[in-house]
Amino acid sequence: MMGIYDLDLQELPLFEGLKADEVEQFIQATEAKVKRYGKEVRILKAYEANSRIGIIVEGEALVIAEDRFGNETVGHRLERGALFGSTTAILPEYASPTAIEAVSDVLVLWVPYTSLIVAGPKLGRVHGIVMRNLLRAFCRKNVLMMQKLEVLSQKTLRERLILYLLQQAGRQKTDCVKVPGRVQLAKELECNRSALTREIGLMKEKGLVECGPDWMRLDEARLREER
Repeated sequence: MMGIYDLDLQELPLFEGLKADEVEQFIQATEAKVKRYGKEVRILKAYEANSRIGIIVEGEALVIAEDRFGNETVGHRLERGALFGSTTAILPEYASPTAIEAVSDVLVLWVPYTSLIVAGPKLGRVHGIVMRNLLRAFCRKNVLMMQKLEVLSQKTLRERLILYLLQQAGRQKTDCVKVPGRVQLAKELECNRSALTREIGLMKEKGLVECGPDWMRLDEARLREER
C-alpha cells in the first residue's frame, strides 16, 4: 500500500482527531487497503455483495440508483473524505440498488467492516475516535438525502435550481458554487437538459444568477425582489 503520509489520510473526516502515526496504526490493525480506479469505472455495482466501507481519498465519484430494469437515476457527488458502501457492509442481507461510479481518477481506502469492529481492543482510544467519526458521517449522509428530497419536492425547475444552489453554497461555504456540467446537473435535478439550459438563460437575463464554465452564483437580493 502507498504511504499514508503521502496521502494525508489523517486529514480525512473519518480520522479527525488522530495523528498520522495513529492512522497508520488503524490501517495495520484493520488491514485496510488503498485502490485506484479510472474515470467512469464502477467502483461499487448495484446489488453487489460488499463487506467493506469505502472512503474517497482522491477524486470524485457519483452515487447512481439503479432499478431491476436497469434504469438509472443520478444522486449526489462524493468527494474527498466521503464514505460509501457502509449499508451493505453492515447489513450484508441488504442488496443495495445504488452504484458508485468514478467521475475522475479515484483513490479509495477500503476498510473491512468486520476488522473494524474486532479491532477495538487493539486500538483503544483510536478505535473510539474512528467510531465517533463514523457515526457523524452517517448523520451527514442522512442530511444529504433529506436535502435531495427537498430539492426534488419543489414545484418548478427554477425553485429546484435555486434551492440546489443555496444548499451547495452552504456546503461549499461560498456563494460562488462549483457545479457539474449541464448534463450532470440536469440528472441531479431530474429534469430535461434543454429545459435546464433554457431556465438558466432566463435567470441570467433577469440577473438572478451569474454563470461560468463550472460555477454559478445566485444574486439573492434580486431573488428577494422577484418574490
